[in-house]
Amino acid sequence: MRVNRAWLGLIVLMLPTLLVAMDMTALLLALPQLSADLGATNVQQLWISDSYGLMVAGLVITMGTLGDRIGRRRLLMIGGAAFAVLSVVAAFAVSPLMLIVARALLGVAGATLMPSTLALLTNMFRDERQRGRAIAIWATCQFTGGALGPVLAGFLLQHFWWGSVFLAAVPAMALLLCAGPVLLPEFRSDQAGRLDPASVGLSLVAVLAMVYGIKQLTVESAPVVPAVALVVGAALGFLFVRRQLRLATPLLDLRLLRNRPFTAVLVGLVFAGIAMAGTGLVVTQYLQSVLGFSPVASAVLFAPMGLGVAVGTLGAPALARRMQPTTAIAGGLVGSALGSLLLVGVAGASALPMVMTGIAVLALGTGPLFALGTGLIVGSVPPERAGSAASMSETGNYFGGSLGFGLLGVVAAVVYRSRMGGTSDSLAGAVAASQHLPAGRGAELLHTARAAFTASLHVIGVAAAVIFAGLAVLILIMRPTTRTAPPAVLDYETTRA
Repeated sequence: MRVNRAWLGLIVLMLPTLLVAMDMTALLLALPQLSADLGATNVQQLWISDSYGLMVAGLVITMGTLGDRIGRRRLLMIGGAAFAVLSVVAAFAVSPLMLIVARALLGVAGATLMPSTLALLTNMFRDERQRGRAIAIWATCQFTGGALGPVLAGFLLQHFWWGSVFLAAVPAMALLLCAGPVLLPEFRSDQAGRLDPASVGLSLVAVLAMVYGIKQLTVESAPVVPAVALVVGAALGFLFVRRQLRLATPLLDLRLLRNRPFTAVLVGLVFAGIAMAGTGLVVTQYLQSVLGFSPVASAVLFAPMGLGVAVGTLGAPALARRMQPTTAIAGGLVGSALGSLLLVGVAGASALPMVMTGIAVLALGTGPLFALGTGLIVGSVPPERAGSAASMSETGNYFGGSLGFGLLGVVAAVVYRSRMGGTSDSLAGAVAASQHLPAGRGAELLHTARAAFTASLHVIGVAAAVIFAGLAVLILIMRPTTRTAPPAVLDYETTRA
């Protein structure tokens, strides 16, 4: 009966996991329509799309530790209720400023959900094998949500107005609020101290400044402001780290990094996020601007990336029963490197199947990292620190994604400009310029620009392959010499409030 309740509780935890991931990607298709209706400027559009992710990234550290201290279920219920209310506010926003504020507050609510769901799993599943399977399902929901977000948005936008993209979260959050108190345990650490306001402020501003700087590097022609943001973020991050190492009860327990496999997996999550986000950015542009697919069709064709991770995470526990988790993770990363190299061969009539196969294989190989690696992170700490460990895992994911857009996006842009001889800054600009030229010259410009962008895709494929191969080596070098049992997890029944 206890096991059945735990698995029913997992189903409940799947809801916020799916929704937070979907909310990160679903807005991409709705942005043009809502911007036209609300009269949003280019800068306002940027903040509408980025404010949610910025607040999630900036507060996930605080929320993970806060859940350990006030109760993970309590924080999840508060965040779920706020998410439902704010989704309604966003759906009926009447101005760009109102929508920006609603999206930012949705990010605050979203930051409570992800570490709470992951940390609760450590209390609900005592058995190592069951916990590994549960975390794999949790990770599957996270990446499936990211893949299905644009698809769901495309369906809703064809039949309803743009606000329906936000309202889709309300029924699921209502179910979470009804079933959560019955099926989910409560857990809080009796040894937790008070939150340190200085640490909260330093972590929030440091993460916001760095993520903002990385994102702006890809959209601003003058890099002064992004560079200043990065420097400020790095300086505040240094002060945050120094403060955590001096506190008896830190907001983020950086002493966990002394565990070599823990550190290796955390680095792996960051750099795999870089490779996947950078590849995803270039591939989606390639599908639309080179192959000529619509945004909705491109979202469907890009779905194998998210679904590939989902399949990989679901199959990871079976691999862990046949080999050490670190071996499975490293083997999967080698597969991701091979998938990345398939992108180097994208050209001509076989371009579409080669792209789809490449991103599917790349994503499939990361499954063991996201499932087994996340399990290793939360399973390597005592239950009272699971929220802090979960927040480190989530922060690594967000940082990796932001760095991927910034770093590999810049690499792709440099390759494109060099192939164009400096005559064009972007493929979108070349497409727009071609429409104002005579037919012959316009076609020639398009052909040259698309060939240049395809070359940038090839370079990104090589860069991703190098990253994945390097991570495979790192995981093998820093794996433990003997397989150790995970720390005991408190009984599910005794932790229920």
